[in-house]
Parts: sequence; C-alpha cells; structure tokens
Amino acid sequence: MSVEARQRAHRLGHTAEWRAVWRLRLAGYTILARRYKTRLGEIDIVARRGNVLAFVEVKARRQMTTAAEALRQRQFGRVSRAASLFLAQHPRYAVCAVRFDAVLVGGFWPHHLPDVWRPPE
Repeated sequence: MSVEARQRAHRLGHTAEWRAVWRLRLAGYTILARRYKTRLGEIDIVARRGNVLAFVEVKARRQMTTAAEALRQRQFGRVSRAASLFLAQHPRYAVCAVRFDAVLVGGFWPHHLPDVWRPPE
C-alpha cells in the first residue's frame, strides 16, 4: 500500500469515527473514550447510555455491505482484551452491563449495530 493510500485510509477512518461519535451522541450515548489504546488492543469508541457500557468498533468502507464484511473475529478479540483492561482501570463502570457494538459507515449516515458479538466465556 502506498503512502498516499495509507493517508487516505487514515483520513477515512478519522472521519468515520467522528460521524460514529455523533451518531451515538444523537442516540443518547455519552462518549467516555475515543481511540482507547492499550498493549492488548484498541477500542475505537467507549460509550455509555444509562446502565449500558458499549465498546464500539467502527468500520468504514465505500459500501455498507463491505463495511459489515470487514468485521473480523480477530478484531473482536482485540477489542474484548482492551475492554477488560478498560474495566480494570475504571472500576466505577463495573456496575454497567457490558456490550460490544459496531458502527458501520458506508454512505453518509452511520448504522449502529448494538450487541454485535460476545467475547468467549
């Protein structure tokens, strides 16, 4: 991948995350963290609404279907490992119900998919 292509992908990712944040805010979520990075993995968005704490993966592609196809099991593992560390570092959220969501961006309006996967027990 060329430097120019990587830069375009990086800009697309940032724009998609910004749109996903606004989609979640309009749905009543409070954004607790963006681009939460740990040695175990990364979470695009950590959001809370009521008693639900959502760890959100954002996927952006030209088409909504290809954005959905980009969700991979490997990413779910990365997000769930980072979520465990987030909860250990922020014990006040231990009372919340934890959920793993996705926001797909393929077109203008992002599509929020609540409870997309569950980590292995």
